[in-house]
Amino acid sequence: MNEEKFREACGVFGISDHEEAARLTYYGLYALQHRGQESAGIATSDGERLHVVRGLGYVSEVFREETFTGLRGRLAIGHVRYSTTGEVSVREAQPMVVSFHGGQIAVCHNGNLPNALRVRAELEREGAIFQSTSDTEVVLHLIARSRARDLLGAIIEALARLDGAYSMLFATPRALIAVRDPRGFRPLLVGTLDGAMVFASESCAFDLIGATLLRDVEPGEVIVVDERGVRSLFPFPRQRPTQCIFEHVYFSRPDSIVFGRPVSQSRYLLGRLLAREHPTSADVVVPVPDSGVAAAIGYSMESGIPLVFGLVRNHYVGRTFIEPRAAIRNLRVKVKLNPVRELLEGRRIVLVDDSIVRGTTSREIVQMIRTAGAREIHVRISCPPTMAPCYYGIDTPRKEELIAARMSVEEISQFLGADSLGYLSYASLLEACGDPDDTRYCTACYTGRYPAEIVPDYEPRSVRCAGHGVGVSPAVTSERS
Repeated sequence: MNEEKFREACGVFGISDHEEAARLTYYGLYALQHRGQESAGIATSDGERLHVVRGLGYVSEVFREETFTGLRGRLAIGHVRYSTTGEVSVREAQPMVVSFHGGQIAVCHNGNLPNALRVRAELEREGAIFQSTSDTEVVLHLIARSRARDLLGAIIEALARLDGAYSMLFATPRALIAVRDPRGFRPLLVGTLDGAMVFASESCAFDLIGATLLRDVEPGEVIVVDERGVRSLFPFPRQRPTQCIFEHVYFSRPDSIVFGRPVSQSRYLLGRLLAREHPTSADVVVPVPDSGVAAAIGYSMESGIPLVFGLVRNHYVGRTFIEPRAAIRNLRVKVKLNPVRELLEGRRIVLVDDSIVRGTTSREIVQMIRTAGAREIHVRISCPPTMAPCYYGIDTPRKEELIAARMSVEEISQFLGADSLGYLSYASLLEACGDPDDTRYCTACYTGRYPAEIVPDYEPRSVRCAGHGVGVSPAVTSERS
């Protein structure tokens, strides 16, 4: 909604052996739209060659009825993208589809590969020509240069050179291949529909199309679906699982099952534990919509303080919203949120949100509620202070831009203009997400402990999640912008 929130980089969806593959992928991407709003794309296979349509904008903007005439075949993969920074162009959209000596291949990627910059530099010194800023394009170069006996071997060989977060779907004219990195940073699930195999970043995509969820693609697992059937292999060295805990705190839809756990269950418990740790005398609990709603419900249930929707969100502030000039800068938050004075005036407010990143938007929200007549404002955050940037596929500011990395809780409270501020403890975060022993999640944004290699001087925004093409011949493609 604003620069105060971390943003997911991508969502992926794929289906093999269904007569409505392209249309089902379209609906699957619709369900995953919250994971990326800058571009969308679908690649299909008719058994002989790949076809792709992609463009800038929401899923509903990129695809029209006539689009599906060209998306032929019973196999499809799709992608929605949010870039972490920099260029927004159709060449950065996915799926990326290329032709090389091994044939045609398309790829969708959710995640980020911190050591891809170093590998890219090596490839450039060897003469490789890149057409995007994407770490995904590095994967395609490595596949094209592989001397493996087959394409599956080339994919495995390429990914073995890279470290970080990747939930990927590959499509060839005759196969769909799903791969999840050995630590399992980003989610990827597998299900079935009318005998077809279906893959998606979240289970809400299965719900929309009526597919049955089977399980997670396991960390380090490769699943191949082709004319031989379905087979699973684990070609990578085993690693300690480090799944992104922020999927449960914020990113995933609350109606999804992610990492084998209902997201709503985690978020309600986050709010309940927050109420136990940071109780206060108040009249109403007010969520910051939409991200704070589930935790606010939990806080209200635990505390007995009634929940009211004292802030109304404008859901029609789209990707092309023009930021106000300095003279009317105070409109920046008001155009997205509006207080309901009748519910706030004269009352003591518990304001619940999922996180504070830079603090600027949170401060404006507090001021807005104060102007609406609130007597007291007690800010409650359903996760620990965000202390460090993410390097595994999440849009985060640099460490020096994170308010919790340079201010104490009391100083942040004063900056916000709040009467009090309470963050959920680290132990309660783990408990709410079903990991009290701290053995399954990546929590680097709270602890600064990174489970995968971070290249020196690497900035989390310097490699983006999506790209287009490598130094080989492109497939037949249609692009909308």
